[in-house]
Amino acid sequence: MFKPVATNVSFPQLEEQILAWWNEQQIVEKSLASGSKPFVFYEGPPTANGRPGLHHVISRTFKDIICRYRAMQGYKIIGRREGWDTHGLPVEIEVERKLGFSGKPDIEKYGIAEFNARCRESVWEYIQEWQTFTKRIAYWVSDDGYYTYDNKYIESLWWIFRQLWDRGLLFRDYKVTMHCPRCGTSLSDHEVSQGARDDVDDPSVFIKFRVTGELAPGAGNHGLPQRAESLQGAYLVAWTTTPWTLPANVALAVKHDATYVLVGAKHPADAQAGGADAAGRDASPFLIMAEALAPRVLGEDYEILRSFKGNDLVGLRYENLFTGVPGAGDEVDLTTAYRVIADEIVTMDDGTGIVHIAPAYGDLEVGRKHGLPTLFSVDLNGMVMPEFADLGFAGMFFKQADPDITRNLKERGLLLKSGRVRHYYPFCWRCGTPLLFYAKRSWYIKTTAFKADLVANNQQIHWVPEHIRDGRFGNWLANNIDWAISRERYWGTPLP
Repeated sequence: MFKPVATNVSFPQLEEQILAWWNEQQIVEKSLASGSKPFVFYEGPPTANGRPGLHHVISRTFKDIICRYRAMQGYKIIGRREGWDTHGLPVEIEVERKLGFSGKPDIEKYGIAEFNARCRESVWEYIQEWQTFTKRIAYWVSDDGYYTYDNKYIESLWWIFRQLWDRGLLFRDYKVTMHCPRCGTSLSDHEVSQGARDDVDDPSVFIKFRVTGELAPGAGNHGLPQRAESLQGAYLVAWTTTPWTLPANVALAVKHDATYVLVGAKHPADAQAGGADAAGRDASPFLIMAEALAPRVLGEDYEILRSFKGNDLVGLRYENLFTGVPGAGDEVDLTTAYRVIADEIVTMDDGTGIVHIAPAYGDLEVGRKHGLPTLFSVDLNGMVMPEFADLGFAGMFFKQADPDITRNLKERGLLLKSGRVRHYYPFCWRCGTPLLFYAKRSWYIKTTAFKADLVANNQQIHWVPEHIRDGRFGNWLANNIDWAISRERYWGTPLP
């Protein structure tokens, strides 16, 4: 009744026989033409810049199972087309490596049109291999594939942009974005998360800002003029892990209701301004910081001379750390700079309770709120600007400039203490370069406008495993920010 089963079956040969029979009988075509109730399937296209791996077998198996199961239930599968993500930074980076390029200047010298032609050639090297792989694992999709570099596909994206524009969801703004200085482009929040590291070793420096005894315009006169004069020569202490941002400092932020203290060394004879204590820490007669954090910063070798609330410090002026500030002429009004402000970004979790503010590199919204100027000390290539040539670190890559900046401050008696810290820092997910928090003009999709709808609709999805709904994916939706879509590159969809 049953045919005997061979004990030496060649499974690869058996698979090839089944695939051949499916092809002869047009099984895939018949499955796509059958059914009545529509079931829409969108093939999330793989990026055509690498060979398929085991993880692609797994993901495509899941996709295939779902569509076959729905077809067996009588559904007509709509949109079961293979797709290829042919644009973007991954493709460009690979072509750059093949050509021996180190960045955008090399591309522009080579010729953008010729470079794009090489990108197109590169993706086709992989697409053909992917198509063979797709058939070999018996993934049921039609041969009528789509390619993101195709003009028809680009036109469909332009249509989407028009719909977003008509609904007021597409806008251009001046915001801080994550910028890769090597690739010369902004990255999306998702791309940033792919390259971030939690154990980056960086400087930990406590910097002293000398109080001038003057008040910023509009600071009021509720006893502050006398207080400002009495604090002249004292130092506000701020902590940072990014010394390269210090030349762009324009303000110091405090917590309005926190208690701050003016402290002095218990042994003033050993603590002269600009000197150093036994631990190698620069000592000053008078320092200002949050009372709650003073023990962590200073240990026990200090005494509290006075205390006051954060609001009492608002309006105090302090000396700029560096000369030769870019834009400090007619272009930028510095009358509102170098003063103490109160802002909710300040916490008592670490540091000194005084936050160094550099709007160009992460604090733009704080700067706008308090009317602060925006100064740039590092350019889009990640290089310290030439205005700091006299200080010795102009033209250096921003991360490499950290030791020189720290050394400069120490030599001038403005470094309280320094060390190292391991913490989170973002890197480019493709080239591995440290990213810059950089204020610049970009195009955005206002995804925050329909955040509530996204979160609500996510609750209707049957997630497997279930915890992803309210965990990883749910948290991502709840913390959604507007989508930065500008990419200052060449091989991609041009904005209309």
